[in-house]
Amino acid sequence: MKFSLFAHMERIDPKDDQKQLYDEFVQLCQIADEAGFNSVWTGEHHGMNFTIAPNPFINLVDLANKTKNVRLGTGTIIAPFWHPIRLAGEAAMTDLITDGRLELGIARGAYSFEYERMMPGMDAWEAGLRMREQVPAIKKLWAGDYAHDGEFWQFPKTTSAPQPVQKDGPPIWIAARDPNSHEFAVSNGCNVQVTPLWNGDPEIESLMGKFNDACAKFPDQPRPNIMLLLHTYVASDSDDAKQAAVELNRFYNYFGAWFMNKREINQGLIDPLSDDDIAAHPFYTPEAVQRDLAIGTAEELVERLKKYEALGYDEYSFWIDSSMPFERKKASLERFISDVMPAFQ
Repeated sequence: MKFSLFAHMERIDPKDDQKQLYDEFVQLCQIADEAGFNSVWTGEHHGMNFTIAPNPFINLVDLANKTKNVRLGTGTIIAPFWHPIRLAGEAAMTDLITDGRLELGIARGAYSFEYERMMPGMDAWEAGLRMREQVPAIKKLWAGDYAHDGEFWQFPKTTSAPQPVQKDGPPIWIAARDPNSHEFAVSNGCNVQVTPLWNGDPEIESLMGKFNDACAKFPDQPRPNIMLLLHTYVASDSDDAKQAAVELNRFYNYFGAWFMNKREINQGLIDPLSDDDIAAHPFYTPEAVQRDLAIGTAEELVERLKKYEALGYDEYSFWIDSSMPFERKKASLERFISDVMPAFQ
C-alpha cells in the first residue's frame, strides 16, 4: 500500500496570516516528498477560507519546483466549474511543467455554498451528470481532433493544447461513493478515490465492496487503483490522541456547518462555533471521532492500516487538514514517517 498526503491551506481565525499558511502547506508537502510518499493531493474550493485552493494546478506547479519525486494530485477538481477544453488544456500544461507528475482527481463537488456562487441553480445531481459527460471528453481531447455534442457542452473538432507528457494523459481519479459512481469510474478506466469521512470502518469496508462489485461488473476493464482518504493523527501517547480527537471533532463541526450552508459568513469565514454549539452536535463527538478516524499511537495505526491494506486499498492518503496548529500537524506527520511507514516497507 502506497502513502500520500492530502492537504490544504486551512483558515478559521481571521488573525491567521494567509502567506504563512501557504508556506506551512508547502513545508508539509516537502516533508512528505523527502520521506518517500507516493503523492500529495490538494483540492479546489472557492470563496471559502476554511480550505483555500481556488486553482489546485497553481499549487501543484509551485510544488513541482519545491519537491523532487512526489506525484502531484488534484484532490479534487470540481467538474462542473470547468469547460472540458479548458480543463484538458490546463491539466496537460500542468503535466508538461511538472514533467509528467500529475494525477487528475475529479469530483462533482459537495458544497451548495460553492454551487450558489459559481453556477446558481445547479444541484448535486446535475453536477454529477456534468462530471460524467466531461471525463470521457477530456480523454478524447488529449488524444486530439475531437468534436463534442453533449447535453452540457458542444464544440467543433478540438485538440488539447498542449498535450500531456504522460502517454494517454495523466491518470484520472474519480471521487466515488455510491455504486453508480464506482461503476462509472471503472467502466471509463479511471482510478477511484474514496473517503468515509467520519463514518468509520463499516463505511471503509462498504466502499471497498462497491469498488469490487464494479470491477466484477466490468471484467474486461483492467482493475484500477483505489485510494482511501482518511483523517489521520499519530499521537505520542493516549492523552495526545484524546487531544487530537477534540481538535478533529471541532474540524468536523466546521465542515458540517459549511456543508449545511446556514450560518452567516463574513470575509470568507463562517461565524465561529461556540463550545456549546460543538457540544450540542447530534453525532459528532470526540469519542466517536477517535473511534472512527485514524487517531492513535503509531502501534495502533500500524494495526489499523494493515487492515485497510488487507481489504485491498492500493493507496492510503493521510488527510492532515484538522485546524490544529502547524507544529502539531508536523509532529504527527513525522511520527507517521518514522514509526508507521516502516511497517509497510
